[in-house]
Amino acid sequence: MLSQIKQDLQAVFDRDPAATSKLEVILTYAGFHALLAYRISHWLRVQGIPILPRVLSQLARWLTGVEIHPSAKIGTGFFIDHGMGVVIGETAEIGDYVTLFQGVTLGGTGKERGKRHPTLGNHVVVGAGAKILGGITIGDNVKIGANSVVLKNVAPNSTVIGVPGRVIKSQGERLPDATMDQVDLPDPISDRFIALEQELIELRKKVETKDERSPT
Repeated sequence: MLSQIKQDLQAVFDRDPAATSKLEVILTYAGFHALLAYRISHWLRVQGIPILPRVLSQLARWLTGVEIHPSAKIGTGFFIDHGMGVVIGETAEIGDYVTLFQGVTLGGTGKERGKRHPTLGNHVVVGAGAKILGGITIGDNVKIGANSVVLKNVAPNSTVIGVPGRVIKSQGERLPDATMDQVDLPDPISDRFIALEQELIELRKKVETKDERSPT
């Protein structure tokens, strides 16, 4: 557990340029506080201690605004940036070096039993306000755009945006694992409108040219 906590602390410096010292992170980073409480409560749950893990997780929720169920499974190097409003459900599984921004929900749909929360692979980045719901699998190196709602499995090395989430980019090479440029995410709807506008311009030119050549 101590090794995981050290890697969680290092993850803050790897992915947040605002972090200046370990003392600052330990004292002021709510996401790190919530993760620290989770590491302890999860360890207590694994040891078979009743009630106390859940009480600790609820206390962390009140103090940090981040709710992580003690039974969730979270890998190393996990980072919650501006953690307010993050919810991680009971059967959620998160791989190594994953980043969640504020307002992210790894929740259920209310219909399943058993494995009812998402599984995230390694090096996944989830943008602010995104909702990933149900017992679905998000592959390694996936980027999920802000406020997206993901309800289906996502293949590795993909970028997802929209409501419901749509895969708008998939590539064979590994995507950057530390950051996510929310500004420059592709917008397929806007791109389609631009393409249609261009087609209309071309058609208008053809019609005008045809009219000019027609005998009066």
